[in-house]
Amino acid sequence: MPKQKTHKGMSKVCKVRPGGTIKIGKPGRNHMTGKKNSTFNRAGRKGSSLTQADYKRIKDFI
Repeated sequence: MPKQKTHKGMSKVCKVRPGGTIKIGKPGRNHMTGKKNSTFNRAGRKGSSLTQADYKRIKDFI
């Protein structure tokens, strides 16, 4: 039985932590950050983890 291939777009954006949770960056951080306020830019550096609803939807891709 063939296995499902890893979705390469998702693998470039997400990282699986040792505990099984998935780390993902916050949206809006890649370009045009000069127009956004400093609070937004600082908060975007931290990243976040996927919610349980998103995890169920995305787990087959990774």
